[in-house]
Amino acid sequence: MRPGVRLAVDVGSVRIGVARSDSDGLLASPLETVPRGPGDLAAVAGLAQHNAAIEIIVGLAVGLAGREGRAAADGRAFARALAEQLPSVPVRLVDERFTTVLAHAALQQGGHDSRGRRHSVDKAAAALLLQGALDAERATGHPAGQLVSAEGAG
Repeated sequence: MRPGVRLAVDVGSVRIGVARSDSDGLLASPLETVPRGPGDLAAVAGLAQHNAAIEIIVGLAVGLAGREGRAAADGRAFARALAEQLPSVPVRLVDERFTTVLAHAALQQGGHDSRGRRHSVDKAAAALLLQGALDAERATGHPAGQLVSAEGAG
């Protein structure tokens, strides 16, 4: 695994959770929540530049049966736009099934009321997504997910 900070983005309809790794690419931590809407792409691109990200993981919301719906289409579109905005930073789509559910459970186990703190859940879900991608790359020697091209569907 090459050293450098990686970001993960959990694209939701209301908020975007963002997480970052340490510079060794071993540990993911929640970073920030960005409101969804005008300026969200610029905000995430700014976080990538500020953190000198060498890669961005975008969660792909695949249903339990493996089907992609509207949320997956939104994630793909956001990933393509991010790849266009930051052409020198690889953007990858990674299956995010269960990350939000796991984030809720982890926050509740830690004594936090996750229902009233959606921004915490979104950042935690991004961190779980990123940790899974980091672990998969370490285990296989290959980056997780599907590389997104700015021109193609990803």
